[in-house]
Amino acid sequence: MKAAIVGATGYGGIELIRLLHNHQEIEHIAVFSSSQEGKTMAQSYPHVTEIIDETLETIDAATLKEYDVVFLSTPPGVSAELSAELVPETKVIDLSGDLRLKRSDIYEAWYGRKSAPNHLLQQAVYGLSEWKKESIKNTSLLSNPGCYPTAILLGLAPLIQEGAIQPEYLIIDAKSGTTGAGRSPSAMTHFSEMNDNFKVYKVNEHKHTPEIEQQLSDWANKEVTVTFTPHLVPMTRGIMATMYAPLTEGWSTEKITALYESVYADQPFVRVRENGTFPFTKEVYGTNYCDMSFSIDERTGRITVVSVIDNLVKGASGQAVQNMNLMFGFEEGTGLNTIPIYP
Repeated sequence: MKAAIVGATGYGGIELIRLLHNHQEIEHIAVFSSSQEGKTMAQSYPHVTEIIDETLETIDAATLKEYDVVFLSTPPGVSAELSAELVPETKVIDLSGDLRLKRSDIYEAWYGRKSAPNHLLQQAVYGLSEWKKESIKNTSLLSNPGCYPTAILLGLAPLIQEGAIQPEYLIIDAKSGTTGAGRSPSAMTHFSEMNDNFKVYKVNEHKHTPEIEQQLSDWANKEVTVTFTPHLVPMTRGIMATMYAPLTEGWSTEKITALYESVYADQPFVRVRENGTFPFTKEVYGTNYCDMSFSIDERTGRITVVSVIDNLVKGASGQAVQNMNLMFGFEEGTGLNTIPIYP
């Protein structure tokens, strides 16, 4: 297969290159950029010197249609236009947020820009791999979930679908490494501002909020709104999402343990921890795993769920490759079965 990556010089793009380079079904990777065309990947990322020799090409829809799969690792607005030109001639996996929300008015309210055409929004499959497999297998246009929503939704899915929690009281506290903010430097992320610091940001206004609410509402069969607070921590990679909600009656530690173990038993990239142990971000570093655990506070009647991922892999490029495998009928873990980098 031949794969194209649009936006290859961002962190999502270089991570796609790392994963696809070792994917046995991919024989050629082409890279495209709107700002660095004509340069080699090694000029942008010297660590791929003598490994990836590709030169960045100008983004052109006619050229992209020649590839079996096109990954759009682009800023908001770009993929909405490109997807319309590429589908159905080729399969498209969009890593931006352009196609995640089904309602144009919600997208425009949260993103502050015009949404993609409605027919594209309805056509795009939301690619939460563990929960959307059949839809993913049958689509040519896939919207890859955001990093925070991936960790949060995987952690909450069993509880929401079984009615085990009261979602109207759901609170989500999540922390991310600085790569979640992208490669472009800013006052928010440069070393002197971020080192030895811990930052809350976009309180009650993060763009991933409606994405989380959309999927939770679908599972709960009613409108769900959440309090979602993201933070930046002084590390490169990783997300830890901690979710709090009151339990409904009849749910014990034993019953919820059985639920999680049953739901995720056949999912190769979700690991449910033994009761009493909680995952750390370093334990999934560089991999497509999502590790999770929970604790019930008998005193308050609340459950705490902890979910961790690598934001660049399971939260972006790794899940995109997992979805590609499903779309093309490959074994789901092809190119992704790596042991976490530790320490």
